[in-house]
Amino acid sequence: MTGSNAVEPLLAFPQGALVHFALSNSAVRMTTKLDGFGTVFLPFDQGDAGAAGNPPNPAGYATDYLWKTVWARDSWLEILGRYIVPRKNDARQLINTIFPRYHQLDATRAIVAAVRRDGPGDKYLIQHSAGSGKTNSIAWAAHFLADLHDADNRKVFDTVVVVSDRTVLDDQRQEAIMGFERTQGVVAEVNGEGASKSQELAEALAAGKKIVVCTLQTFPKALDKVRELAATEGKRFAVIADEAHSSQTNETAAKLKEVLSPSELAELADGGEIDTEDILAAQMQAKAAGKELGITFVAFTATPKDKTLQLFGTRPDPSRPPSDDNLPAPFHVYSMRQAIKEGFILDVLQNYTSYKVAFNLAHEGKAISEVDRDTAMKGIMGWVRLHEYNIAQRVQIVVEHFRAHVAPLLGGQAKAMVVTASRKEAVRWQLAMRRYIGEHGYGIETLVAFSGDVEDPESAPEPLSETSELMNPRLRGRGIREAFKGGDYAILLVANKFQTGFDEPLLCGMYVDKRLAGIQAVQTLSRLNRAHPGKDSTYVVDFVNAPDEILAAFRAYHTTAELAGVSDPEQIYTLRAKLDGLGFYDGFEVDRVVEVALRGKDQSALDRALVPVADRLLKRYAMARRRLHDADEGSADAHAARLELDALVLFKRDLATYVRLYGFLSQIFNYGNADIEKRAIFFRLLHKLLDFGRESETVDLSSLALTHYTLKNLGTRRLALDAGQGEHRLKPSGPGGGEVRDKQKAALDEIIARVNQLFIGELTEGDKLLYVNNAIKGKLLECETLIEQAVNNTKEQFGNSPDLDARILDAVMDALSAFTSMSRQALESERIRAEIKSILLGPGRLYELLREQAKDT
Repeated sequence: MTGSNAVEPLLAFPQGALVHFALSNSAVRMTTKLDGFGTVFLPFDQGDAGAAGNPPNPAGYATDYLWKTVWARDSWLEILGRYIVPRKNDARQLINTIFPRYHQLDATRAIVAAVRRDGPGDKYLIQHSAGSGKTNSIAWAAHFLADLHDADNRKVFDTVVVVSDRTVLDDQRQEAIMGFERTQGVVAEVNGEGASKSQELAEALAAGKKIVVCTLQTFPKALDKVRELAATEGKRFAVIADEAHSSQTNETAAKLKEVLSPSELAELADGGEIDTEDILAAQMQAKAAGKELGITFVAFTATPKDKTLQLFGTRPDPSRPPSDDNLPAPFHVYSMRQAIKEGFILDVLQNYTSYKVAFNLAHEGKAISEVDRDTAMKGIMGWVRLHEYNIAQRVQIVVEHFRAHVAPLLGGQAKAMVVTASRKEAVRWQLAMRRYIGEHGYGIETLVAFSGDVEDPESAPEPLSETSELMNPRLRGRGIREAFKGGDYAILLVANKFQTGFDEPLLCGMYVDKRLAGIQAVQTLSRLNRAHPGKDSTYVVDFVNAPDEILAAFRAYHTTAELAGVSDPEQIYTLRAKLDGLGFYDGFEVDRVVEVALRGKDQSALDRALVPVADRLLKRYAMARRRLHDADEGSADAHAARLELDALVLFKRDLATYVRLYGFLSQIFNYGNADIEKRAIFFRLLHKLLDFGRESETVDLSSLALTHYTLKNLGTRRLALDAGQGEHRLKPSGPGGGEVRDKQKAALDEIIARVNQLFIGELTEGDKLLYVNNAIKGKLLECETLIEQAVNNTKEQFGNSPDLDARILDAVMDALSAFTSMSRQALESERIRAEIKSILLGPGRLYELLREQAKDT
């Protein structure tokens, strides 16, 4: 025992002791290996209001919990007998010893005590930050719950199910769970070897294996089997779910559509990932869930969503439903703030650089009819994002920033991630980045990761996948995760993949070109926070998001995730009244469909009850479409037909909202109303048969031109997480739905003018692209002298050619009549001419185009 303000001697651990402690009046440190001045002591503190250290103790020392609680005889014997695990190398030689950190000891003991007191069937939300050692916490919790007996010495749980976060189980988690068990054969791992996963699950659960480890993909089947055995055989289970992420699985696809918002579903369709919380929310829709079946849920997450808090949080008064004065909260917390202060993770907001883009557009085509304003705006912004010049500018910033700030870290081993907004953007970024790196001879290797195939004729004639030769030519059969962990690749570009659940301690830089909000911002940027020897700096460069919004997102999870309120249970009654009032069905039809549905799997009887309702609505929709097609534009008939179509589209949307909302709220509030439940069944079945929807509209943007462009560095600063604690709470999500708004029509030129107005004052003549790319570059590409010099010289030599400067001046003079203002500035300013040459040699690709032109002649 050592310390600057050491307290009275307590226990002396000799050199060969299992664990060594050092303490002062306010802090405790421990280590399992003494190594002279190289000894690493880890914090063993309780935490102080979400920060590091210990709270003041009016009755004595702030550290007296160590000898009064941890070192108490029964506690110490339990630690020695159940918590301590030896770690061995491949030769089975002892390396060191796993000893619990304080929050691990406290959390696992608290879970066991709560289950022993209240019995099986409750839900526990554990908010433990990254760097908290969740793998070991889950392993301890699994074994303790598997061995737990009640006051009558009856085993509380027949089996504990642990959900892993990989398709192939994480080796560390396997080692921990297997290693913590002294007896072989009590842990079953479902991996599909030798039999189907479903069969393995059924056999392991039916055989009463103490612990069954499964993946996120097999979890839905495992939970179905757990519920079946609980209902038919009275078995009791504990389900422990880690913060896991995966691409969409077939088993949960239908249920996910009932719990995810439209924006979440859209991201999922573009290769996004789902996580444990989404699947748990979807699975909780099943009415079999609940305390009466004796299934205990323990969910570990660093960033609980508002729905997760409402479903799994602990209420101050469990006898009352959630309310604004009875808000659910995490059962146990080890905060991001404490993990940062204790040095287990890094503050990823310490070097945050933001950029602001401004641009002007021109429409060079002929006038066209009016288009939908929202569709046109979305299309225009997407067109700009995919524009070659826009991507080239950002690529240059990313590569040069990486070389200057990130690459030198960790002895040259540091890595970076680029987050793009879509799979098509990821494809364009990868091609542009490899081209830029190659042209400058930098020797930086990049990888790109996205799900499925991307059709982008401008990049390749065939659909591209992440394993395509054009995308990742040197994978050599390796997966993206495996390849990036090696030493070959320094930058990973991603699109809705690896933004969550990706652990790479060498990541020191992140470049964000995607809108991030709330929990997604925290989960994405937190890929940088993993600790590694020598890693003390991280960098974020953000082209899209406002720093204050990112900071607000992090503050919501910095200490304890708190709800600002709970979902209003009255929403379901309001929505039912709205749907009933439309007159698209009646109570008799609802009762008839529900009666048949509950009776069993008689599909023909269900069709006879349900199809007439759906058929009637489909015919109304088809008839309204014909009326709209035949009516004169702007006439009363056209207006009435459009109202009918919008009402039917909104009806279908509200059906889905009702099913999603009821499935969530019914887990929190006991409605005790059969009509509410009946409509949930009826609406879910009816919604599947209504295949009409609002037709999407396309806008021809082929004649758009980017005339001005600038990307301004707004500076680098540290976003201070410690300021403003407690100001940011999670707001309960709304039900969705809403109303179908009339499409706002406008001429495309008018819409482009409104877009350009956004950037008034942000652009100068020096940002003009049309002038450089069309008027200047076009003239230079016709020059035989420059073509010959480009073929026979390096790019650097070509850039220093006096002929190039002379030809640029000639081109400026030739363009004087068409571009009077810009040409006059260029003639009068050597600096502007230098900027023009820089653009031509950079994103303008003059050198490369001249060489290509020589090949064609």
